[in-house]
Parts: sequence; C-alpha cells; structure tokens
Amino acid sequence: MRPGLERFVVRLGEELELRGVAVSPRSLVTFTKALALVAGSGRSAIYWAGRATLLTSPDDVDAYDRAFLVWWDAASPAPGSTRRLEETFGFDLPPDEASGDDDARNETAPDVSVRWSSEEVLRHRDFAECSPTELDAIFALMGSLQLAVDLRPVRRIEPTRGGHGTFDTRRTARGALRTGGEIVRHRHTRQALRPRRVVLLVDVSGSMEPYALAMVRFAQVLVAARRRDRVKVEVFSIGTRLTRLTLELGGADPDAAFRAVGAAVPDWSGGTRLGDTIGQFVQQWGAVGMARGAEIVVMSDGWDRGDPTHLAEQMGRLARLAHRVTWVNPLRATPGYAPLAAGMAAALPFVDRFIDGHNLAAIESLAALLGQRR
Repeated sequence: MRPGLERFVVRLGEELELRGVAVSPRSLVTFTKALALVAGSGRSAIYWAGRATLLTSPDDVDAYDRAFLVWWDAASPAPGSTRRLEETFGFDLPPDEASGDDDARNETAPDVSVRWSSEEVLRHRDFAECSPTELDAIFALMGSLQLAVDLRPVRRIEPTRGGHGTFDTRRTARGALRTGGEIVRHRHTRQALRPRRVVLLVDVSGSMEPYALAMVRFAQVLVAARRRDRVKVEVFSIGTRLTRLTLELGGADPDAAFRAVGAAVPDWSGGTRLGDTIGQFVQQWGAVGMARGAEIVVMSDGWDRGDPTHLAEQMGRLARLAHRVTWVNPLRATPGYAPLAAGMAAALPFVDRFIDGHNLAAIESLAALLGQRR
C-alpha cells in the first residue's frame, strides 16, 4: 500500500470512529482492495466502495454520509491548486474529479445526502397517502414476502431419523425379519406436524377503500404461497355480504387477481355489517371445519353499522373455534387512536392480537407474526 493511499483510507476510518461507527482493520484492508478495483471510476464509486466495505448496519448510513463529505472535502485539492489526487493517494481518478475544478466535480458527485432508499421510504408510507405508481411499487415489494406459518400437531405418525422420537416396536421388528431376526436398526416415530390453516377476512367497505387493495394484494401473496409452501389459505371479503375469494386470488398475476376480485365482490366500497358477515362465515364455513384450530386474520377498521352486541356474539363464536384471532386495523397507527368505535370495542375482547395495517412494514410484521406459536 502506498503511504498516500494508506493515509487516505485511515482518515475515513477516523472520521467514522468520531461519529460512533466502529471500523475494524480488516474492513479498512477490504476498502483498500475495493479502491484498487474502482480506480478511475470517480467519487460515486469510491462512496459506494466505502459504504459496502466499512458498514455493518444500515443504521450507520447517516453517520457514513456525513463522514464521507468531511473526508472527501479534506482530501480534495483546494481550488486553483495544481496538486492532483492521484499523485497524493496513488490511484487514478477521472479527469473532471482529478482537477481542481469544483464545478466539474459537483456535476458528477452523487447525492450522498439521501438517507433512505426508495424501498425503505415506501415501506413506511401509509397506503392512504400513496399515489397509484407508489402502490404498484409497494405491491411488487409485497410479492417477495416470505410466509412463515405456525405448525400444528395432527393425528398421523411419521418416521424420524437419528434416533429421535418414540421407539417404534413394529417397524423395528419388521426390519429385523430381513436380517434373520437380528435388530440392526432401531426405528422411531413422532407425531406429524402440518402448517396451520390461515383464514383472512378482508373488509372491503367504503371506510376501508384506501387500504382494501393492499389487503387483497397481501391475501393474493398468501394464496400464492399455498402452492409453494403447502399452506392452507382461505380468503373472504366482508362488507354487507360474505364472498369467498380464494379461487379468484389463486393465479400468479396480481392484475388478473384484482380484476377477478372486482367482478366477484358486489359490495366493494359499500356498507359494513361485520356481525352479519362474520356470523355467516362461522355458520357456513367455520363451524364445519375451516375455522377449527385456524389462524384467523380480520383486516378491518372496525366501523360497523350493525348491532355491536351481535358482533360481539359472533366474534365469541369465532374465537372459540379458532386457534388465534388477529385483528389488523389500519387506523391503529393514527396518533391518538383509541378503539372507541362501537364495532371495534365490541370485537376487541375476543381478539388475541390487535396490530397495525397501514403500510408495508406493518404487513411484513403480520407475515412474521403468523409463524409465531401461541
């Protein structure tokens, strides 16, 4: 390493240390090697080379940006100086950045004041505040969600390996018949585990219009995971009537799924009768097996035109059938929010988890929560 380049690298490490970012000697060596690879590529390449090799956490990006600005200004030649950066630090820079022309450097300099990527901004943007273009980008990001579903024990017994589980006398004896009665291998079994069924009840009433499309997109991602991960997923819309949407959401194309849902749901952006629709689900589908031991997710703001007592009664029936009831309310993240609406207040005593649902970050948290055991 040339002495000038060594000072160039160590100085950035010192600036980071001053801002509370720990930099290891190994990282500095890696940064030095990266500089050799990006020689002649300009300030932007050097910025990203340092960010990729010196940082270990996205929380340090803000401090890195400030350190880089100070460090680069200190390393750059003063205006009017004939000293060239490559002469001082031992590697080549493009002609516009190697010169002392500030205007030329500024034209190609990256905007390192950007603190968050566009994806990170979208993850925390309220669905109701997004433009159609931003919603399309969010729906694309939602397609990469990984679903982890809780496992439940079933009556079936399955063989195990490595001596784990319960000793299987019958299979061990059968194996011994093949070896003249001598037991060569001990067989074991265990109770089989299967993914727990997930049932989504998505409110498509008028009060949920800013969020309903995002909820349906999340439902479509879960239904797609049904084939990939062998997860049992069922989706219903609730408004003034109950509509099963599992088949409409079964395709891989989100746009086609949205069109199919629009054609199948007659009460989109209509009224809300949560007690009636949840009661209809329990009567027609839940009590006959779909809700038994299932993970029930109700996605609604809790506004209801019906009798709160009736809603409470139906939520009680649903809670007794389900393994767990999660209520996703997009209004919960509103500053000063309290579940004072009659419908929400009536349902809340029968809810195991009451969570946000206003942005992609909240939906990602929901996907992770589905895999947690009770």
